[in-house]
Amino acid sequence: MKSNPHAWLLSELKNVPKNGVKVMSTFACGGGSTMGYKRAGCEVIAANDIDPEMAWHYKRNHAPKHYFLCPIRDLLTAELPQELFELDILDGSPPCSTFSMAGSREDAWGKEKHFREGQAKQVLSDLFFDYLDLVERLKPRVAIAENVKGMIIGNAKGYTKLVMARFKELGYRPQLFLLNAADCGVPQRRERVFFCAVREDVSTAPVVLAPKHRWVGVGEATSDVQVLTAAEIAETKPTPLDLQWWHKTKPGDGSGYATAREREGGKRAAFTHIRLSEHAPSNSLLAADNTKHWSVCRGLTYREWKRLGSFPDDYVAKTDKIGKYMIGMSVPPKMAEAVARAVCSQWLGVQYQNEAI
Repeated sequence: MKSNPHAWLLSELKNVPKNGVKVMSTFACGGGSTMGYKRAGCEVIAANDIDPEMAWHYKRNHAPKHYFLCPIRDLLTAELPQELFELDILDGSPPCSTFSMAGSREDAWGKEKHFREGQAKQVLSDLFFDYLDLVERLKPRVAIAENVKGMIIGNAKGYTKLVMARFKELGYRPQLFLLNAADCGVPQRRERVFFCAVREDVSTAPVVLAPKHRWVGVGEATSDVQVLTAAEIAETKPTPLDLQWWHKTKPGDGSGYATAREREGGKRAAFTHIRLSEHAPSNSLLAADNTKHWSVCRGLTYREWKRLGSFPDDYVAKTDKIGKYMIGMSVPPKMAEAVARAVCSQWLGVQYQNEAI
């Protein structure tokens, strides 16, 4: 029996009953969505990403049958295996920083950006339509795309309407959902938008996607990984900023150090440091590692990040810093699993008995 029911291993995926659903994941990052599909019994036969660092980690942890290290637009003209033209699901998480609620939003729309390893420039607000162009080429039975909540707020709503219209032009019936990872059993409050679109020739009712899992607190999720190694103690030691503000910050205060500073009469600073509450899910984990422990003045270990992101304990990363970055950039596997199970059961005829892991 597991010492903690929230712990799981990549090696357990081989025991999940296969449901026959074939998936390709684009903008695959470290494979958060991939693990969700696999937990739901799907076979992820191909993946794509532009980042060599992400490619290394994806291949190391998932051993994909087909992997395409290139801009997604290259897949529109590349010679591809025939089985990719027979997909059940084409998944994608186009990079979403231009629609994030943090930062300049509209100022970044339409502008080129370099990614981490010096790859070719890409216009982030175009990438969703590159994904849709690939949907047009491959014609999967179902297309699923994930993005940030900012896509349905303010001026970005006009962009989202264009995405929905493009799905319809391609011969799909699209639906749009706002989900919270905490409702999917992830010990993290991470809100994300999911576009789920079924091909017009697939006769089925609209999908119902409303997960209602019990919210899991960070203390419960990490109860068995609280004894730190010497390396973890060094890695998570408090910074001068932590020593100044952690003790003055209330656990679970969503504004964290910024509120503490303002409370003392200082100017509200752009701090993003959050002290977690032991009995609640964490805030949305970001690529920047500013999430702090609830009862000890320190950062969080990579082992704790994996639990809060619903990643498996045996997920391998070159460094803890890269591992945290990937979890901050990824769809939590249990969140992707909830979406996959709903779509597979309601649109693709898969029958589930219970959770596989």
